[in-house]
Amino acid sequence: MELEAAYTRCEEITRTQAKNFAYGIRLLPADKRQAMSALYAFARRIDDIGDGQAEVEAKLDMLDASRRDLVAVAERRAHPADPVLVALQDVATRYPLPLSAFGELIDGCEMDCRHSTYQSFDELVVYCRCVAGSIGRLSLAVFGTAETERGERLADSLGVALQVTNILRDVVEDRTTMGRVYLPQEDLARFGCVPDGSGPPAAMAALVLFEAARARRLYAEGLELLGLLDHRSRACVAAMAGIYRRLLGRIEAHPAAVLQTRVSLPAWEKAWVAARSLAGAGV
Repeated sequence: MELEAAYTRCEEITRTQAKNFAYGIRLLPADKRQAMSALYAFARRIDDIGDGQAEVEAKLDMLDASRRDLVAVAERRAHPADPVLVALQDVATRYPLPLSAFGELIDGCEMDCRHSTYQSFDELVVYCRCVAGSIGRLSLAVFGTAETERGERLADSLGVALQVTNILRDVVEDRTTMGRVYLPQEDLARFGCVPDGSGPPAAMAALVLFEAARARRLYAEGLELLGLLDHRSRACVAAMAGIYRRLLGRIEAHPAAVLQTRVSLPAWEKAWVAARSLAGAGV
């Protein structure tokens, strides 16, 4: 597998499957754009296992195989015919990737396989850090910063904010299609809803607003990361975060809507946010 062909495949995966992520990646210079595409492609592979139709034990076996792939990447012996692994291995030689963060992503997918509820918001945050904060920390290694420790903490918070937004957007789909209830059980009880993630529309709408406020606070903290990045990396993060914050704003304006359909932004609005971010207009 030629390296350029491997990166081309990763960019194709990102372009066709990353509904929001790709808008930010486009704003990066070519080398970082390729690196981020490789990160996304491998992360997508893991997510697809967790969300697939295979039996639980088969999913866990495939996730174990992904862990072995990570070891091979770290030891520079990735399978030469696998474009995603070939590209990821090259990224790992050019950037200080914390490959263990991919292990956390796999941990999060295993959580999805083994159980489907979270008692408290603190428990949910652990899951969000695995499946989203991990990607933030990997991305930061590509972006680069002089304040690594603080940057990783802020990237983690921003990742959790993005994931909570995803959870609110997909609350019905997750319950009905995947059999998962991410909204904390203690919050469902507090608002008079039931453990399966349903309840009176007014109560569910109030709960959505309650969790959205938590996401807002996480965005306020996580977006401090922008000040630690170079212009193009800052634009990339601002675009991705800006898209999700606008999505959160739409959910806050009509919280009952997420109980009926999957709330989303049109492509033109995502492109507008990305253009503003590149121009330095912020999120």
